[in-house]
Amino acid sequence: MKRILILGAGMVAHPIIIHLLKGNFYVTVANPDKDRANEWVQGMENGQAVYWTMDDAGGLESLVEAHDIVVSLLPFAFHVSVAKVCIRKQKPLVTTSYISPEMQALDAEARAAGIILLNEMGLDPGIDHMSAMRIIDKIHAEGGNIEAFYSFCGALPAPEAANNPLKYKFSWSPKGVLLAANNGAHFLQKGKTVQIPANDLFKQPLIVNFDPLGEMEVYPNRDSVSYIGIYGIPETKTMYRGTFRFPGWCESMDAIKKLGLISDQKIDMSHMTYAELLAYTSGIKTTNNLHGRVEAQLGLSPGSIGIASLDWLGFFDARPIGRQIDTPFEVSSDLMIKKMELGKDERDMVVMQHTFLVNHKDGRREVVRSRMMEFGSPSTDTAIARTVALPAALATEMILSGQISQKGVWRPVLPEIYHPVLEGLEKMNIRLTEEYGLPETEIMG
Repeated sequence: MKRILILGAGMVAHPIIIHLLKGNFYVTVANPDKDRANEWVQGMENGQAVYWTMDDAGGLESLVEAHDIVVSLLPFAFHVSVAKVCIRKQKPLVTTSYISPEMQALDAEARAAGIILLNEMGLDPGIDHMSAMRIIDKIHAEGGNIEAFYSFCGALPAPEAANNPLKYKFSWSPKGVLLAANNGAHFLQKGKTVQIPANDLFKQPLIVNFDPLGEMEVYPNRDSVSYIGIYGIPETKTMYRGTFRFPGWCESMDAIKKLGLISDQKIDMSHMTYAELLAYTSGIKTTNNLHGRVEAQLGLSPGSIGIASLDWLGFFDARPIGRQIDTPFEVSSDLMIKKMELGKDERDMVVMQHTFLVNHKDGRREVVRSRMMEFGSPSTDTAIARTVALPAALATEMILSGQISQKGVWRPVLPEIYHPVLEGLEKMNIRLTEEYGLPETEIMG
């Protein structure tokens, strides 16, 4: 029986653990919270939970040595350390995180060790790559080319659970969402590279109609331009990767950023209230008429979504923060954790859309669109957990069975990887619906 080591038992781990336990595998889940890991393993004879922390280097060496493959669901910063152990022990690795420059630098060592370090096997990155490449390779095989490509994805509350001013709830780490909000972005638009400074990230979202949800906002992801090479479409004039949100998110996040509420500046908050922190970070010298002063500074009306979001989160409150030296980022993320966590009786959803403008060799032009909308279940798994974990589960099975033979550092852009994984996901009712022959007016729809 092949032995699989899963590192981490966080918010997306349950579906991959259960899927692999139901296969003909022995699964070890290593986690600092052994009780949580035990809960996922559910007492099955072919599984075990072990206590392990990332600072236990010797324990990691022993665990990797005792298994046939490693799946790392740890925070992305730890993947390279795990990969180096896998190389020494000649054991393949699967992660759901982006390939960092440090991970890419291990390519030659992984090849020499005869193993694959397969990354980006989740949702975004993961399903986005695979579903895009299925269409791109089909178009290229028919002699066509890509003139424009827009790719959007979002992990969101289901519409009935989007019941706060930001219309957003967390089914995964809020700190990751806020960290991403501090980045700038760049993309290719009709042949020109567009740079978006971090301060302007939320200022001009695209408005995209996603049936049946209606109009959605999209703001750009960090680096769209590198995907021209990753996807093998040097001919494209537009390359834009973005994040879906319900209307109102961008105005609210722009206000929060402008007011310095997600900065990493260390502040002595010993005697501060939330209102005093807001006044301090926004450069307002008094909390008198703070609503009016903030509205004037942001150029927003009293009834605006941005002001309503600040109010609902509690930034105008005269309550003590109850901290010593800390950062606005930590205060804001903790407020959001408290008020915006997805409830146990609420559903989340994942929405994804690719839109291509295609030129065919016979001169015909068409828009091709691929869409996915996946809902979670309060009684089983969230949509984000399923769509992140199950591609990694399928890839793990394929590596162990010899279906994936590549060595080195990879992401799932090869037909021998993406076809069987997408087909496997469809059997689990996770699928993208592809539409061909749409008019050019549908390029953003």
